Formats: sequence, structure tokens, C-alpha cells
Amino acid sequence: MKRCKNSPNAHILIALCAVLAPAAALFTVDARAQAVPVPQTQFEAEAGGRNFPIGTLRGKFMVLNPPEIKLDGDLERMSPGARVRSAQNMLVMPGAIVGQNLLVNYTRDASNLVSQVWILTPDEARADRESAEKPFLNFWPFVANSGPRDDGKTPFDQLPKYGE
Repeated sequence: MKRCKNSPNAHILIALCAVLAPAAALFTVDARAQAVPVPQTQFEAEAGGRNFPIGTLRGKFMVLNPPEIKLDGDLERMSPGARVRSAQNMLVMPGAIVGQNLLVNYTRDASNLVSQVWILTPDEARADRESAEKPFLNFWPFVANSGPRDDGKTPFDQLPKYGE
């Protein structure tokens, strides 16, 4: 007893695909030839370091009383579940590095709290960090603090115009 019917349409479709596959290969474009913008990357790995996520910032870091930290001289807070990685890429408890002034790369979460911290080796510290002065994601409010701000008391006609 045959359960599958032999359909002539299936055989025609298979033969058509076999004939058209080599022709379709002639018209494909090589993916490397397309002009796709390359995202910003950091090349600390080439200098003997680790790869850090895009948008990572650099700063001077000191743990005061966890989760309170001092970052570039400003009092900040670490997010719940924040990770601190040592120069050997091992997890470090923030209480173990209280009072130490360290050069680090760090990221922030959506609520402007420091979420990931990497303590840098001397080789990683020498590598230029493009995002330290000009962040990749500078349109986020917790990354870019430049430009005029409205305090809520400014009259409408004195507010800054778009592009100012």
C-alpha cells in the first residue's frame, strides 16, 4: 500500500530548481562588496587586552561603601547585580576593593547605574578609548550631558531652538 502519491508537479518543481540554481548563482552579489557601515569597535584585544562592548566608557573608579562608588570624582551607584571584573577577568566582590582608586572601563544600564566594570591591565590602559570622550551611543540621556537643559521655569520663547 502506497501512502504517498507520486505527483508530477513535485517532479517538475525539483527539475526546475535544479535548472535555475546555477543561473541564480550568476546574479548573486558578494556580501563583502556591499557598502555596509562597520560599527564602532575598540581594539584593546590587538594590544593584548580583552574585547569590551561597544559604548564602554573609561574612568577612575573607587568603591566607597557598596553600592556607592566614586566615578571620575562624582558620587554614583552601582546597579543591583553589577559585575566587577579584575585584570585577570575574574569576578571581584566590590567589598574587596573598597578605597582603591582604579582605572576601569564601565557600562551603564538603562537607569543610569553602573552595571559592568572591568579593572584594566597596564596594556589595556595604554590603548586609546574612543568612547571616553565621545560615546558611541551619545543620544542616550545618561551618556551625553552636554547642551542646555530646561529647568521648568524658563519661558517658552526663551527655550533653546532645535539645533542650538
